[in-house]
Parts: sequence; structure tokens; C-alpha cells
Amino acid sequence: MSTSALAEIYRRYIDCLNNQDWPNLARFVDNEVRYNGERVRLSGYRDMLVGDFEAIPDLSFTIDFIVADVPRLGSRLRFDCTPKGILFGFPVNGRRVAFTENVFYEFREGRIVEVWSVIDKAAIEAQL
Repeated sequence: MSTSALAEIYRRYIDCLNNQDWPNLARFVDNEVRYNGERVRLSGYRDMLVGDFEAIPDLSFTIDFIVADVPRLGSRLRFDCTPKGILFGFPVNGRRVAFTENVFYEFREGRIVEVWSVIDKAAIEAQL
């Protein structure tokens, strides 16, 4: 697989998330997916994402940039949103916040098998 093909799969995955198209999540995420070193399986990963959208009704994943070196892809995602209550331990409670996430993925056979995520919590804290 080429880096451009991997990047295209990733863009479609982000579209899947933004559309909350949970029935098609398995097209992009392996059943045995690991998140930050923990085996969460597809069902746990989906539950995490559903919970994110429940806590942040206006959640939207915006790709800032992508760097790919098959089978891995790194991305910086930007968020500008209004969480309903607590976000990463901070009492946001309906205030608009902007932050980024640096996230790295490993793909196998076109699907995500590993996710490593680092969220800029300091940016959120500084806005509160």
C-alpha cells in the first residue's frame, strides 16, 4: 500500500467518525484494536467514540496534517467544540474550547490495529 492510499483510508475513517457512521467503523478499525497500549477491541473503541459524541455534541475531527510511513500514520487533529460537562478532568461545562490531538496509528490490511493518542490538555486548562 502506498502512503497516499493509506492517507486516503484515514480521511475516509475521519469522515466515518464525523458522520457517526458506527455500522461502518469496522471497515476502518480491526476487531482487535489497541488504544494507548490497551486491547479495547472494536466494541470498546466504538463505545469510547460514542461517549465522546455524547459528551461533546458538536464534536468534529479536523485533520491539520498527516504524515505516513506505511504501515503507520501520524496525524494532528484540531478540535473547536463545546463539551457539556467535564472534559479530561476539567469542568468545561458548556464553554467553547479549542485543542489538538497528536495521534499515531498502525494499519494492517487497511484497518487500524493500534492507536496512540496524546491530547493537549494544557491548552484546555489555559482556556478555563
